[in-house]
Amino acid sequence: MLSPVETEVVLVQPRKFWARWRVRVGYPVAAIYWLLAFPTSESILLGGIVAAFGLLIRAAASGHLRKDEALATTGPYAYTRNPLYLGSAILAAGFIVAGRSWIGGAIVAIYFAMFYYAVIRSEERDVRQRFGAAFDEHARRVPLFFPRLTPARSEAEGAQPANEFSWAQYVRNREYQALLGTIAGLAAIWLRMWFRALFGY
Repeated sequence: MLSPVETEVVLVQPRKFWARWRVRVGYPVAAIYWLLAFPTSESILLGGIVAAFGLLIRAAASGHLRKDEALATTGPYAYTRNPLYLGSAILAAGFIVAGRSWIGGAIVAIYFAMFYYAVIRSEERDVRQRFGAAFDEHARRVPLFFPRLTPARSEAEGAQPANEFSWAQYVRNREYQALLGTIAGLAAIWLRMWFRALFGY
């Protein structure tokens, strides 16, 4: 049997690997997407609306998430075990719409599906190790990614979990960075539109 320290190493190394390469590959993917984009005012507006839904889901989830302290089961976590990544997927879809490029959009979609699925699985191994039976029970009632239509109810209480959203937790999790990043990304797409209009490329 592994010691607690050895177990921590086994859990953290895969997560660090996928997180590291997600960032390293993400930069060239973003650059290729930007170069291939053919945005219009309408596509940017529509993409921004889609991205806003992703931001709302991420914001709601971050207000319920107390990393490494407690298993998140309330709010969006009563519908899907990974609402942050669901929100990120919708954000990515918003940028795909805004960029208006099938090739660029396909590259973004493949990148997201490959890296984020691996990260989700890696993080779930960590959460299962930390919370054991409580996580197994939550996983039995709540799907991995695509949300339920109704919130999962606690079998012990037979009731919907209480809403425990916290703005302080939202700030503590630095979720505002997703909002700032989205604004910067949409600004970059707007700039790409003007590059196309002024220089033809």
